[in-house]
Amino acid sequence: MKQRNRKRFDPAFKARVALAAVQERESLAQLGKKFGVHPVLVGQWKKQLLEKAATAFTRDQAQDVERTHDELLRKIGGLIIERDFLARGLPRSR
Repeated sequence: MKQRNRKRFDPAFKARVALAAVQERESLAQLGKKFGVHPVLVGQWKKQLLEKAATAFTRDQAQDVERTHDELLRKIGGLIIERDFLARGLPRSR
């Protein structure tokens, strides 16, 4: 059996096609023919764009998580240094 190679489209291309579909100057079939993709894909990309458009104006949670992670690592590092300093300075009781 011959295996089909699927075409992969980059996000910039998908966004351009979806924006053209949102403008509704041409039908999905016309846009599909113009951009060389199936009209169903054009409709799916349009739907995805409309569903996820609001996230473009929200604060990026990944950056918040990364910032919190970095702060925690700094705090842990400081505590380890403090623990080691105190462990060397205090005499051990045996």
